[in-house]
Amino acid sequence: MVLESIYDDRFVTFCYGGRVNMGRHTAIRYLKNSVENPSWWFTVCLNTAKFENKHVDRLCRVMEEKISDEALIGLIKVLFESEIMSIQLGGCCLGRGFPQECGLSSILINIYFNSFDKEIQELRLKTSRENPRVDPNDLAEGYQRNAFYKPLKIYAVRYLDEILVITSGTKMMTLDLKSRLVQILEKDMEFSIDKVKTVIHSATSEKIEFLGMELQAVKPSILHPPMSQKAIRARKKYLRQKEVRALELRNAKESNRKKLGMKIFSHVFKKMKRANGFKTDFQIESEVNQIFDSWAEEVMQDFLESVDDRWEWHRMLSAGDFLSLKRIRDQLPLELVDAYDNFQEQVGRYLNPIKAKRMLEEQVKIAEEEEERKYSDQTVADLTKLCIKVEAPLEIVKKAVKLIGFTNHMGRPRPISLLMVLEDADIIKWYAGIGRRWLDFFCCCHNFRKLKIIVSYHLRFSCILTLAEKHESSKKEAIRHYTKDLKVSDVDGVEEIYFPTEREVKMMGDNDLIDPNPVDGSLGMTLIRLASDEPSYCCAAHFCDRRDTIVYRIRLLQNPLNLDSFDQSKWVPGMGAIHENLNKRCIPLCSDHISELYLGRLTLQDTDYASLLHVD
Repeated sequence: MVLESIYDDRFVTFCYGGRVNMGRHTAIRYLKNSVENPSWWFTVCLNTAKFENKHVDRLCRVMEEKISDEALIGLIKVLFESEIMSIQLGGCCLGRGFPQECGLSSILINIYFNSFDKEIQELRLKTSRENPRVDPNDLAEGYQRNAFYKPLKIYAVRYLDEILVITSGTKMMTLDLKSRLVQILEKDMEFSIDKVKTVIHSATSEKIEFLGMELQAVKPSILHPPMSQKAIRARKKYLRQKEVRALELRNAKESNRKKLGMKIFSHVFKKMKRANGFKTDFQIESEVNQIFDSWAEEVMQDFLESVDDRWEWHRMLSAGDFLSLKRIRDQLPLELVDAYDNFQEQVGRYLNPIKAKRMLEEQVKIAEEEEERKYSDQTVADLTKLCIKVEAPLEIVKKAVKLIGFTNHMGRPRPISLLMVLEDADIIKWYAGIGRRWLDFFCCCHNFRKLKIIVSYHLRFSCILTLAEKHESSKKEAIRHYTKDLKVSDVDGVEEIYFPTEREVKMMGDNDLIDPNPVDGSLGMTLIRLASDEPSYCCAAHFCDRRDTIVYRIRLLQNPLNLDSFDQSKWVPGMGAIHENLNKRCIPLCSDHISELYLGRLTLQDTDYASLLHVD
């Protein structure tokens, strides 16, 4: 927290990771909302290597420029020398909550890369000064609507050791920029760059992977497509059905009002006939007036909306009247003539169908002009503007689902035998933790709906099949007992739901700007409760002093599957793995933190490694 309070205000705006409210989703929001007309982009890929002594020395020199505390600098050196803290660059370990990553790594990486970020910021400012924005008001009158100016821009995003650079310029300018940044990283920062992966790509024709997601420049109409003809017909059908239901409801209300009015008049008539007057213990005039006023307003509103009814009444009240003849008017009293003229004026004012028809035509014309304007604006935007589409790598997700064993070779859900030793609630929590992490991580993606299907179908039914096989029952019996929402009862008999329900999954979207951990840690690990009389230990979670703990054995799923996380041909690309040294190690946890660990809200990085046990 000391380092964060000192350096956080000194970091550039495109530095993400290890900072408050500056996580993955904030970076993705910046890419989607701020980047305009990208033409070329590239990611700077570091070769997998440890943070060596030369990097530690340079880090300490950078920190000494702002911090005059030799004890703190010496402590950081000791942490690296004793290998209590280690940073693995260029791999799949940073920012994923793995135990091999120290919680202090993020802020130290940001401090180390700060000079590199400042260099990129200077290049961005220099490019902006050389290519200023053109105000449309400064253009000649004939060019204001037909000119589209695309200034040269440089965009950058860095999340820990992942670097993305985007330009809206030429390919040669992007090549020069890439060469300059690679030179800074190799000479000044003393990093080894993977030249094969650090290449520029066309933003429009090639996808690029960043932060575990796929990016591509597309037209605005692809992100917000217009309604199809089928959708338009369905919407018109829905509006017609809505009008019919409203008409039926209005007719039913009118019938009820007539019945109620007849009852009121019949009751009043009987009272008036039997007694001299109508007496009540309370005043009802205001209530009756209010009811009849509301009825009158609704009736008049419905009447005035109908042009045909207004035409008929206007014809009946204004045509063929003998009082409009001059020789008749001269023989009548002036008061009667004035009253008739006033009446005709009110008839023309409220019942004239020509004015009503003209107003309806104007409304239709305005709606058509608005639709044409929207269509023209969308067409111009498609021709002159490019946006960034962010998608979840569905093929990688499907490979991970198949690799762990959620589905068989045909892509259908299957049970996982390794989980049958767990309690029912723990099995559901394990599946729920993976499902919620995937949903939270990819909620900002354009194809989020397809990922919902994977979670709501493959994971849900794999969990149901695992529970069914554990209890030696059928899938229908498991669904009848747990329901599709996977409800489970606790010790007190209260039903709880851990797995996201179908309705909850359907309503999920891009709402929260969070920095969720990827699913890697939860996907490749399970905790099995030991049936032994071990002495009570303190809970291994940080800042937890509870001693009513249970010992669990850590089982990594890649070991029973005989998979090597470094073999990219068999392993899922871009997915990290917990270090094999933790396999079959034991950890004491209280009931609250084991539940949090299963649900993915807690990671092994939030536990004390000194509390790990060796139990045969």
